[in-house]
Amino acid sequence: MTIAYIGLGSNLGDRKSFIHKALKMLTETKDIEVVRLSDILETAPLGGANQPDYLNAVAQIKTALTAEDLHKILIGIEASLGRTRNEKWSSRNIDLDILLFGDEIINSPRLTIPHSQMHLRSFVLKGLCQLDAELLHPVIKEPMKELAGRLNNADFVLNPELPQLISVAGVIGVGKTTLAKKLSDILGCKCILEPYDENPFLPDVYAGKKELALDSQLFFLTGRVKQLTRSALAAGQITISDYVFDKELIYAQILLDAEQLALYKGIYPPFSEAVVSPALVIYLTDSVQNCLERIHRRNRPYEQKIEPQFLDALSRGHEKLFADWKKCPVIRLSMLQFDFMRDDNVQSLANQIKSYIAIQ
Repeated sequence: MTIAYIGLGSNLGDRKSFIHKALKMLTETKDIEVVRLSDILETAPLGGANQPDYLNAVAQIKTALTAEDLHKILIGIEASLGRTRNEKWSSRNIDLDILLFGDEIINSPRLTIPHSQMHLRSFVLKGLCQLDAELLHPVIKEPMKELAGRLNNADFVLNPELPQLISVAGVIGVGKTTLAKKLSDILGCKCILEPYDENPFLPDVYAGKKELALDSQLFFLTGRVKQLTRSALAAGQITISDYVFDKELIYAQILLDAEQLALYKGIYPPFSEAVVSPALVIYLTDSVQNCLERIHRRNRPYEQKIEPQFLDALSRGHEKLFADWKKCPVIRLSMLQFDFMRDDNVQSLANQIKSYIAIQ
């Protein structure tokens, strides 16, 4: 007997009744034992589609069937309940998907297991976590509770028509540039680096000349827009940056005085709207002491006066930013546990990244 997980959904008619009818038909099918059902959740349609809201649940079953035979039975149940198949993402009175089938990995013209985008759906991962939070995704090799945490209760859709930007985020000295370069080598993609050494105001700002802080922030703001504008990044192509654009306001709030900050906030919005939103963020964290040690080892002269209090403020700003983050999934990596100098660790991360991007 194989343990499998079935996703159930409905957004037409008596939604709850359709889910229970489908579950009853599964129960009555030979070689299938329905073990448990998660809570039924109400969710908005994906991608902001103009449709009624869905009810979704996840069922854990045991079956002696093959994945292919189970798939045929699910299609039969959908048909018997009046499911009509129109264009992709259309409304439906019942939808049954095999999410996981043991630890099998299947890629055939008719069947993909694990479900190709289940790790991007909070409503699916919540149901799976309720049934078994420690259950491992056979491809990504992470437990459901970790995958759910990456979404922050949001749902996402892979879109190959957009640039596939991967942003590595974190405070100064955490290792963003090193990891970004290693990932770009493995993935064979463009790597965009912050132009720290090109900013003529930065050494003076770090030396305490507050009057030049706004000039420094505007230098970075305009430069990063040029790097990340929609015309600079190709649709369907992977690009890795060693920063996330949204950190600009974190630095501005720390470095600028009240008058400078008010001016900066008035300038910021149109620049922010012009940049590509990331498809995935890799958020690195570490202790302030470890970051300071890296800063001292790389020996950039203008960084040597950075104080622990500054890094601590940056860390709090990043935590606040990603606590409410809904733009894309976020993979959090503690440098106390993740050694990016080991090639096998970086390769494993690169393999995971492939599940979060869409390539034409």
